[in-house]
Amino acid sequence: MKKEKGVRKYYIDNLRSIAILLLFPVHTCMIWNDFGARFYVWQGENKILSSLIVLINPWFMPLLFVLAGISARFALEKRTKKEFIIQRVHKLLVPFVFGVAFLVPFQTWYARKFFDGYQGGFWENWKYFFTHLTDFSGYDGAFTPGHLWFILFLFLISMAALFLFHFVPYEKAADSVRKIPAVGVLLLFLPIWLMYYLGNFGGYSIGKNLALYLAGYYVLSNELALEKLERNIKWLAVLCAAGTVASVVMYYNFSYYGDCWVNFLGWISILVLLVAGKKFLNQETGFTKYFNQASYPVYLLHQSILVALAYYALQAGGNLFVQAGGICIGSFLLTMLAYHLIRRTFVRKMVGMG
Repeated sequence: MKKEKGVRKYYIDNLRSIAILLLFPVHTCMIWNDFGARFYVWQGENKILSSLIVLINPWFMPLLFVLAGISARFALEKRTKKEFIIQRVHKLLVPFVFGVAFLVPFQTWYARKFFDGYQGGFWENWKYFFTHLTDFSGYDGAFTPGHLWFILFLFLISMAALFLFHFVPYEKAADSVRKIPAVGVLLLFLPIWLMYYLGNFGGYSIGKNLALYLAGYYVLSNELALEKLERNIKWLAVLCAAGTVASVVMYYNFSYYGDCWVNFLGWISILVLLVAGKKFLNQETGFTKYFNQASYPVYLLHQSILVALAYYALQAGGNLFVQAGGICIGSFLLTMLAYHLIRRTFVRKMVGMG
């Protein structure tokens, strides 16, 4: 029997869409990162663009897992577990398989062309992609889930968490959660940080993201917990702002990017963003309606388009910041064009649009 439908939390949709749109500047800046992380195309180190990544990176992907956990709690109020699983398969698993089959090989093709001067065609690289396994980066053309690691992790976490929800339902934990003070919610960054070392694949941690998902489900979907954070928002916001400035300054001057510090800063940023979102973004607008449908297709499509555009833009040369701005804005416009073309075809089902 279906559960009664609750009131939709529009700030969740709006925060998710904003986080996904940030992928365009973040992945553009990755082309000039100076912290040793390779990318499908790379044009040398730039401290300013790398510092922009440091500004956003601690919280924007963790926020998506927290929002997914919050959404799961409300989804399970109006769907049975079977309906939830079917919805997750259509929304996550099918787009992941489609993306790995056709989108990720496209960007590895450009990586081989850029780094190795590869002259073969896409389909030749496609065969290479599925028959070679190296470090899972994909920068040498071999197999990788690419940016779709997020969708795979989210699907696996969603399925695993259902078993936990069966034994520890939200209602059973709610009374304990309501007693947690704002400082206690802040200190949840400690188990989240420690879970980072569980199931860590080259910096992508299924343990940490599971912890974030569960924190969203059990704690940050709780209205009383959010009210406590809202009453303490001034000192939380000051600490978040000061920490962000300090993080960028320390990175820019000393290349410091501490593990514990990043997890703390990411968590407090998420708390502040949720309170701000609940206060200022909890309404349905044209932006909400549009990007609630577009967000997952945009996530799927954006990086392949960005890498292809960057490959040609970098060959054309020019001012670094003009290149970066052109790649960021151009990839966004091309992604939105691709989204509008796809939504009119059968491929819409392959990118989670139903």
